[in-house]
Formats: sequence, structure tokens, C-alpha cells
Amino acid sequence: MIDQQVPLRGGAARLPVRPRTGRCLVLAAVFICAACGLVYELELVALASYLIGDSVTQASVVLSVMVFAMGVGSLLAKRLRSRPAVGFGLIEAVLALVGGSSAVVLYASFAWLGESRFALVVFSLTIGVLIGAEIPLLMTLIQRVDRQDAGGTVADLFAADYVGALVGGLAFPFLLLPMLGQLTGALFTGAVNAAAGGALVLWVFGRDLTPRSRWLLILVDVAVIAVLATATALVDDFERAARRAVYGDGVRVAVQTGVQEVVLTGTGRSSLDLYLDGRLRVSARDEYRYHEALVHPAMNGPRARVLILGGGDGLAAREVLRYPDVRSVTLVELDPGVTRLARTDRVLSALNAHAYRDPRLAAVNADAFNWLRAARGGYDVVLSDLPDPGISAGTKLYSAEFYGLVADALAPGGRLVVHGGPPVTRPRTYWTVEASMRAAGLHTRPYRISGRLSDFVVGPDRATHRAQAEHGWGFVLARPVRAPALRLAPGAPKLRSLTQVSLMRAGQDAESGRLRGLLPSTLVHPRYWEDR
Repeated sequence: MIDQQVPLRGGAARLPVRPRTGRCLVLAAVFICAACGLVYELELVALASYLIGDSVTQASVVLSVMVFAMGVGSLLAKRLRSRPAVGFGLIEAVLALVGGSSAVVLYASFAWLGESRFALVVFSLTIGVLIGAEIPLLMTLIQRVDRQDAGGTVADLFAADYVGALVGGLAFPFLLLPMLGQLTGALFTGAVNAAAGGALVLWVFGRDLTPRSRWLLILVDVAVIAVLATATALVDDFERAARRAVYGDGVRVAVQTGVQEVVLTGTGRSSLDLYLDGRLRVSARDEYRYHEALVHPAMNGPRARVLILGGGDGLAAREVLRYPDVRSVTLVELDPGVTRLARTDRVLSALNAHAYRDPRLAAVNADAFNWLRAARGGYDVVLSDLPDPGISAGTKLYSAEFYGLVADALAPGGRLVVHGGPPVTRPRTYWTVEASMRAAGLHTRPYRISGRLSDFVVGPDRATHRAQAEHGWGFVLARPVRAPALRLAPGAPKLRSLTQVSLMRAGQDAESGRLRGLLPSTLVHPRYWEDR
């Protein structure tokens, strides 16, 4: 590399350190700011996926808007190149405030307004503009510290920027999220961002600032850090207030596991609601209708060995264990926090009839897809008790490849039943599940159970749950050889909602709405987004 003098507006900076030391300090600031910027991006993606769902769509919106906004920010930064030090200091202070508070504001928008999409786009755009303005100003600053050719400056800046992004990207899931959580993690990142940007400008370039600019930067940085520190001190109170706004006053348990947020509301068996990542998964008011429909049609036949995929709440296992000739039940649940609550929570364990105390039940905390790849097979019944399919990490559990693994795990004459989502409100999704099962060589028998919800359900998923309860749940029963008969087993236990007549009608109701010609969903071509 050939060093050359590059004439710059304003001349060389008056530094309190040697030029090479100043250059290292600027690159260190680039490193820290890049790490903080990537944390803001990942925080927006993670929180949007949690609050809105459909992680692929949310990641695409955040990243595409931010990349576009970074280009806009780079253009706008041209106006600040005549005063790069004070411009960079103010931009970092604003970025720290906006990025650090983004998670709190998004969650507040979701809790009190019921919608966070608009806030997500606004934050993505604003943070992107501010991040995009950093590099042009930093390039000006680093050349005022230690002049060299533009190519070498760009190489150094982008090397520090990319390494910082790597550290920020790894720190978010492995340090910030598990240790501080989403809200406190974002606030802490903002404080670090403000301190790094302010320290660089005030220490290294302080002699180039007018007294007015110096005091302006000091007051702004102190105010930003004070706001973020105050928000951090109040974040627990804020979370409690937001949970009351979302779930009502009956929140008993709120746990952030390594997989998701788990919330239990209600004080008794008749009022319990279970939320996973803000979405209602179990309501004691009508869960028996869902679980009876999921379990009992599949129990018509040999049932000595049963496999439950998902269902960590223990409610499907409760229904399976009502059959005395069931010898073993294996339950594969990804989140150990859910199984722990199902064992220990007084209300939830009473609702699942203390299924985890039954010696026939063995729980495994693992990803169902990977667990099936190593499973020995020979199961008479496999119950897929998973959330509705969508474009998310769980989409693979509704793919043709997944159903191929399940088919291999079935014993001769074994049956599989899948919860495929609501066939009335999301018909393409439901029939894509059925098409994916047929693509795996299974012979299917779809059926739809009408729901009934007598009490109003609180929480962020109230409208979805009410619609699902009114229109019913869709299931698909299947076997590898030929389509199974849709009937209850002889000697089935007494059920609260399901009869042989209603089960036959459920099959007719489902077939009357069949959509033909749908392609299966696969790992490389998920298709469930088409119904959203």
C-alpha cells in the first residue's frame, strides 16, 4: 500500500494522541458501533417474529427496509462532512436512543394498540438511515487522523465494521438475549453505543469542537444515557404493565425460556390459558374438544406404543393414558420450560390429570425432526400436536420430508394424526398439509371438528382463537397402507364432546370443502405462506 497525502477540508485534526493511536481508536469505535447496529437489527427481527409471527416475512421486511435506508443515510451524510465530528457524535446519540428504545416501543405498541407493524417499519427505516450515515463520516474522520489513500481507508473501515457485526451477531443470541432479555438487552446496547460514539468525538476530536458543540454533545449523550438507564430501571414494571394490558390481570406465570415466552393465566382448571410467544395455545374452556378430536380417532386399533410430537402441556398425553392397554408413551417437546410447567404448575398439572406422574410416559426435550431421524420406530400411533403451520422455524414439521420420517417410525398398521390448522379460515394451508402427507406415501382421512367458546378469551390472540373456536379445528388421520376408518375405538373412554356420529359428520364436513390440485410443502419449497 502506498501512502499519499489526501487534501481534506478543514485540514488535519488536532489530536491528543499520536495519529496511529487515533486511527486505532476510530476503528475501535467503528467496531463497537457496527456491533450495536447489528444487535438493533436482530432485536427488531426477533421481537417482530414474536409479536407478529411469520419470521421469514418479518426478517425480510426489517432487513430490506434497513438496507434501503442505509443507502439514503449515506447520501444524507454528505451534508455533514464539513463538520464530521459533531455530526457523527449527534448521529450516534440519536441512534443509541432510537435503537435502544426500539424494543420497548414495539412491545408497548403491541400491548396497548394491538398492532406493531407500523412501528416496526418506522424503526427499521430510522435505524437504517442513521447506520448508513456513519461510514461516510467515519471515513472523513479517519483521514483527518492519519491520512492515507482512500482504498486503504475503505478497507480498514469495512474490516472493522464487518468484524464488529460478527461480534454483535453472536453476542445477541448467546449473551444479550439469555442474560438480559429483549428489552433490557436493547437498552444496554443503546447505552454502549452512546458512550462509544461520545467518547470518540469528545476525546479524540474534542480540540476541533467549538465550546458550544462540545457542551451540546455532552448534554445530549448524558441525556440519552440517563433516559436509557431510567428505562432499564423501570423495565420490570413496564413488562408487568404490558402483560396486564395483553393478558389481563390474571397472569400467574411468565417465563422466558430458551425457546419462547410462556405465560399462564387463570387461577383454576376452568379458567387457565396457556400462551406461547404471545399466542393462545390452550384454553381450558374448550381444550377438551381439541384434544379429544386429536387423540381418540387415532386410537382405533393397536395402541401399545404411542408417540406424541409437541404437546408438552401434557393434555394430549392425558387422553392417551386413559387407555389401560397403552404400554408406553414417548412425548417429544422442544421446550423444556413447557414440560417443566406441565409437571410442576398446580393448575396446569391438574388440567393434564398429572400425566407426567404416570410411569408409562417418558418426555424427551428435542427437535422433533432431528429426533425422528434417529428414532427406532415401531409406534402404533403418532400424534402431531404442533402449532398451526406457517413460514417459521416450525414449517419443516409440516413438510413432506417430515411426514416421510413419521411414516418410517410407524409400525405396520400404525396411524398418524396431524393438526393441520383451521380448514374454514385457512383452507389452502389445511389442504396443503394433507397434500404433503399424501406426497410422503400416506393415505389420508381428513376431518373437521367444530369448536365452541362460551367465554370471552383475553390476550393478544383473542380474535384468532374465537374464529378458530367458531369454525373448528382441522385434523388429518393417515396410514401408510390404506386410508384409515374414521371411527372411535371399541371400548373408548367416555368423552365430553366426541361421538361416533359427530366424528362421521366431521369427515363429511372436511371433504365438502376439499381443495384439489395443491402441491405439497417441502423443505426447499414451503407453501404455507400462500394462505396468509
